[in-house]
Amino acid sequence: MTSATGTTDVVAVCAALGDETRWQVLTEVGRGEASASALAERLPVTRQAIAKHLAVLAEVGLVEPVRAGREVRYRAVGARLGLLARTLEAVGARWEERLAAIARLAESPPR
Repeated sequence: MTSATGTTDVVAVCAALGDETRWQVLTEVGRGEASASALAERLPVTRQAIAKHLAVLAEVGLVEPVRAGREVRYRAVGARLGLLARTLEAVGARWEERLAAIARLAESPPR
């Protein structure tokens, strides 16, 4: 469900990252592959809650499951985070351009 501009994707990814626990889960997975059980040992939430957070992160493409024997581990998907960073950087750059144009107008001598 992506719009032509990718706006839907950005909103979905930002919404997924808007939860502090989910952010902690992503940060831990970013340090290395981990199962829901391993993450539950590191974070103050249950394994079931971790599994739900991982499902949300996987749905928006921020993590992906990797089978390691009988265990399912998750790893961060850097490309997805990179795309989000570039999108936000472009928005920031456009705002800087607008602010610079306003500053030029405000500082120019009256005609």
